[in-house]
Amino acid sequence: MALNKLRELDDYSYGVTVPKDDLRIDGILDENGDLEGDHHFHVQRTGKGKWSLEVVDDLE
Repeated sequence: MALNKLRELDDYSYGVTVPKDDLRIDGILDENGDLEGDHHFHVQRTGKGKWSLEVVDDLE
């Protein structure tokens, strides 16, 4: 199991990194590791110590 460190982003939020290989598999990064367009994610707390992260394709 890979572990990712929680990091402070600013005064109001924290973030966890997502491995580039996983983002590439889902087409979010190109073969060079660069972002392909804009992407939004829905982050939801599903229980104590459990979170769900899902790509939102259509914001409309």
